[in-house]
Amino acid sequence: MAQSILGIMGPGEKATADNLEWAYEIGKLAARAGYVVLTGARRSGVMEAGLRGAKDAGGQTIGILPSKSKSDASPFADLVVVTGLNSARNYINALTADVMVVCGVEAGTLSEIALALKEQKHVVLITENERASAFLKDLSKEFVHVAAAPEEAMAIVNALLKNAAPN
Repeated sequence: MAQSILGIMGPGEKATADNLEWAYEIGKLAARAGYVVLTGARRSGVMEAGLRGAKDAGGQTIGILPSKSKSDASPFADLVVVTGLNSARNYINALTADVMVVCGVEAGTLSEIALALKEQKHVVLITENERASAFLKDLSKEFVHVAAAPEEAMAIVNALLKNAAPN
C-alpha cells in the first residue's frame, strides 16, 4: 500500500514567522506519523519550512517545482519534480496530496486550496485570517477544516486518513 502524502502549502517570500513555525511543526509531525511530505519545493517560506521539519524528523519529502531547473529546489526535498509549469504546477500539488495543510493564506495558496476543493480533497487551515477561513468554509463545509495549531491540524489529518486509502 502506498504511503499517504500530506501537502503543506502556504506563502513563499511573504510567509510570516507564525506560518514558518506552523509549517515546520506540521512537517515534523507528519514525518513522525509516517506520511510523505509534499510542498512546492522552492527555497522559501512555508515550502522549505515544511520540508525541513519533515527531514529533521527523518521523513521523506517530495517537492513539485514550478520552474524547469532542479537547482531551484530546497535541499530538503528528497524527490524533486521539475514541471516548468509556473503556477499551473499547483494543480499537481492539489492532485498528489491526499490531504493538504495550509499554513497561512496568500494568492498562490488560494489557487492550491481551490483546486484541492474542486477535486474533493480535504484542506486543513492554520491561519489567523478569520475572513479567509470563513470564506473557504462557505465554499466547502465538508472539505475545509480549521485548526488553531499544528497539533490540532495533525489530529484532523490523522482522523481523515486513518481509514482512507491514498488517492
